[in-house]
Amino acid sequence: MKAMTMHIERISVLLFAALTFLPILPSQAEVRVKDMARIQGVRENELFGYGLVVGLNGTGDKSGASPFTPQTIASMLLRMGITVPREKLSPKNAAAVIVTAKLPPFAKPGSTIDVIVSSLGDATSLQGGTLFLTPLEGPDRKVYAVAQGPLSTGGFQFIAPGTAETVQKNHPTVGRVPNGAIVEREVPMALDPSTVTVTLTQPDFTTAARLAQAVNKTLGSDLGRAVDAGTVRVMVPPAYQGRLVEFIARVENSRLNTDPPPAKVVINERTGTVIMGDQVKIRSIAVAHGNLSIHIKSEFAVSQPPPFAPPGSATVVVPQTETTVKEEKANVALLPEGTSIGEVVRALNAIGATPRDLIAILQAIKQAGALQAELEIM
Repeated sequence: MKAMTMHIERISVLLFAALTFLPILPSQAEVRVKDMARIQGVRENELFGYGLVVGLNGTGDKSGASPFTPQTIASMLLRMGITVPREKLSPKNAAAVIVTAKLPPFAKPGSTIDVIVSSLGDATSLQGGTLFLTPLEGPDRKVYAVAQGPLSTGGFQFIAPGTAETVQKNHPTVGRVPNGAIVEREVPMALDPSTVTVTLTQPDFTTAARLAQAVNKTLGSDLGRAVDAGTVRVMVPPAYQGRLVEFIARVENSRLNTDPPPAKVVINERTGTVIMGDQVKIRSIAVAHGNLSIHIKSEFAVSQPPPFAPPGSATVVVPQTETTVKEEKANVALLPEGTSIGEVVRALNAIGATPRDLIAILQAIKQAGALQAELEIM
């Protein structure tokens, strides 16, 4: 565990060093509207279903821990005209699963989509299994697709016979069936023929205003108007009546300069990762960094009674504790007004700060009111 932590910290230090010497790129970048926004009303829909994976090599659900699996098998056989008592079934070659999928917009009946299959019981692996016919429903409880096919798990698990040794790669209890579901029902999507509403994926007032200006420049007319930080409405001109698809294509391919996001520092304390953008600035502040180490060492000595000791004497274990306190000399780094991300990294690396130290230092700088950015802890 200690070696793994040191490895993660070494990677993070290299990341900070690399960020320090990266050239500062322009904050603005020209992008297409379709890369940062979507047309309102055009969206995916989530589908789900309960199914059964068969053909496993003894890695399926256990009867006691997953009682719903024998019941599912009994119901399936009953629909085929075979009656088998539930208690007679041993589903070690089958596993109950939850099947999920995303139905893309404008998907027509007969088209295929991928499905994700996840174990619901205590199966150890879905490798080599086949998903049995599974209806996929939407939130309205209507069936929109039907899934079936062999699974691709991308991993495996091997247990040596007669031993407790196990070799596992990736996650064998989740699999995928490429093009494993056939769409049976289309989700109706009606677009307004008079107005196209564009929704930003990351709402921002400046970007919304620029998006409206870019669309107006592309169309050569004042048809776009920013309603709020995340919505731009574009009127469909008479020349495009009946040609709504062509009009949306022109709107989506309009180009604009995006506004840089608000300054933010993202901290992941679990991995010791700190990500900061080039907009992060700090006010003038001095940072002192030092470590206090306390080492407690315990040893046990055995005290034997001397020869001819009086009755009742016994051997006694005597603990001996030694405590050592070591405090390193504090290093001080002075960060002037308006210091950028590169200067912050250089200064903190110069005083020997590790990624864990950087997290604590940045939190303290934010608490002191000197960090001019939002601090987000994952």
